[in-house]
Amino acid sequence: MIQVNANNILPFVPEDYLAGRAAALEQAQAWLQDATGAGNDFVGWVHLPRDYDKAEFVRIKTAAKKIQDQSSALVVIGIGGSYLGARGVIEALCSPNYNQKKKDTPNLYFAGNTLSSDALHEIVELIGDQDFSINVISKSGTTTEPAIAFRFFKELCEKKYGKEGARERIYATTDKQRGVLKSLADAEGYETFVVPDDVGGRYSVLTAVGLLPIAVCGVDIDALMAGAADMMALCAKGGADCPAWQYAAARSALYDSGKKIEILAAYEPSFRFMAEWWKQLYGESEGKEGKGLFPASVEFTADLHSMGQYIQQGERLMFETVVRFEKPLHAVTVPFDEADGDGLNFLAGRDMAFVNEQAMDGTLLAHVEGGVPNLIVHTGPNTAENMGALIYFFEYACGLSGYLLGVNPFNQPGVESYKKNMFALLGKPGYEDMRDALLAKLGK
Repeated sequence: MIQVNANNILPFVPEDYLAGRAAALEQAQAWLQDATGAGNDFVGWVHLPRDYDKAEFVRIKTAAKKIQDQSSALVVIGIGGSYLGARGVIEALCSPNYNQKKKDTPNLYFAGNTLSSDALHEIVELIGDQDFSINVISKSGTTTEPAIAFRFFKELCEKKYGKEGARERIYATTDKQRGVLKSLADAEGYETFVVPDDVGGRYSVLTAVGLLPIAVCGVDIDALMAGAADMMALCAKGGADCPAWQYAAARSALYDSGKKIEILAAYEPSFRFMAEWWKQLYGESEGKEGKGLFPASVEFTADLHSMGQYIQQGERLMFETVVRFEKPLHAVTVPFDEADGDGLNFLAGRDMAFVNEQAMDGTLLAHVEGGVPNLIVHTGPNTAENMGALIYFFEYACGLSGYLLGVNPFNQPGVESYKKNMFALLGKPGYEDMRDALLAKLGK
């Protein structure tokens, strides 16, 4: 189960930082548990690991098996919360090199998260003549990036299999009753899965949004949900022993002490996209009203040879949250080299896990002594069950953190600004006056 070690922030915050926030945490806890706080229309994720749609869950597993049997590739179309969580879990549990590995499950290609024509073209090249299926994920069906990608791959699928064959290979994860994508799916006969009305995109990885592509890759989604349910039960109790309370209080105390950047670090390359998911979760939830920690991430030890200098001696604006897995899944021993030209024979016979652990501890000491507080999140082994627990832990702590900060953790009003500008510059009907003004600002 998740444990938080906050010993290495104590030189930087008041000794009673947790007790001093107990009343505020109790209020935030009540707002989450009773759905009575700001953004209460979007707290369906709080009890999701217990109350999820069991019938749909069975359909997800059935659809995943059908995709595995039918296709060598699955194109997952979505942006933001519609793909980051799924990709994070798949890379963490199956490998960042999932598509290159020998396996009995389809390759996965993520599309609709960029407007790059080269990226789109490359996916088509990589799929080649393989049989493929599509999982398009969008609550409305009108978000520009995934909508364009879906047009493209839908046409490709229909040309390859015909409209009848395509409808057996296209799966839409969308609104339960309304929206462009829901209407199209009903008209075309696609199998549909639900983006719940009360779960925002960045909190949706444990819904069909994330579970279908995760299941296609062979991850045990029963174990994933079981781990989340265990963490849900722990968080529901709250109190000083709750890891989500500990993490939220520590982040709040460090922010109040002047820290403005939180760096999420892990010593496993497979964790990279979990960090990307975490950045969206905390960035969209807290970054508003001129407030909030800036969420960044690094991949250690690689980034110690690039970002390490700044972290060690740059401006003291940051703290680190380090995710530590209990042990690797595979043991690798450092070989003996008779010439010993690199002078590393003193490590011969040592497990790489030991070497990595010493790098973690050495880095922690150096950064703390250099003025960078460190929080450590211990997860246990990298399993589906522990990953489910970690996801729920970060989600719950994020809800608490937003309320401690005094913002609505479940809206994202600033996201619309760039969209309006983009629509105007693209010439979308109704934006003509705005377009002329923007072109003048751009000097065009």
